[in-house]
Amino acid sequence: MPEKQTAAAWLPDRVTISSLREAAAGCKGCGLWASATQTVFGEGRRHAPLMLVGETPGNDEDLAGRPFVGPAGRLLDRGLADAGIDRDAAYVTNVVKHFKWEPRGKRRLHRRPDAGEIGACLPWLQAEIACIQPRVLVCLGATAAQALLGRAFRVTRRRGELVASPLAPYVLATIHPSAILRKPDEEREQEMERFVADLRIARRILAREPGKTQSA
Repeated sequence: MPEKQTAAAWLPDRVTISSLREAAAGCKGCGLWASATQTVFGEGRRHAPLMLVGETPGNDEDLAGRPFVGPAGRLLDRGLADAGIDRDAAYVTNVVKHFKWEPRGKRRLHRRPDAGEIGACLPWLQAEIACIQPRVLVCLGATAAQALLGRAFRVTRRRGELVASPLAPYVLATIHPSAILRKPDEEREQEMERFVADLRIARRILAREPGKTQSA
């Protein structure tokens, strides 16, 4: 049986964030590229001490070509600010780099990537982690957590818990900001407070290194 195609075939010989971003723009490692506007690669500080990994770009991200710029991204910005973390000092990315969607009238609705699409795209994320070498890695949601920590990992059981991993000195998982948006209005603020509490764990670790990721 022939091996499944993955993004590995598109990885550049000289691996830097810049070369990865340029190479990823032409990636056809899975079928999602065909219906997406463009590749949405990670962005942020080179060698950022904090790396945040989500699931996949949404409609706004697909159009802008940047991660976490839609409603969930704005909620992430609020959560980081409330936790005392400067987003500009972090690196943000997704497991999957192309928007997966289905039409609903004139709208494009997000669809969760399947295991094959996640596996095909994983070489990009692995290369990003190797380049950034974050001190703290935060998985946002089940897709990111299971892609990096194993399919048996359950965010509902282990959110906010430091997990031993070769990926970074400190690794933890929390919910994706989009999960907060899906909560009923009366539950949203409480869930946001829990999200901020998880992010504060990362901040406390990073505070041990003066001048990094703390808000002024």
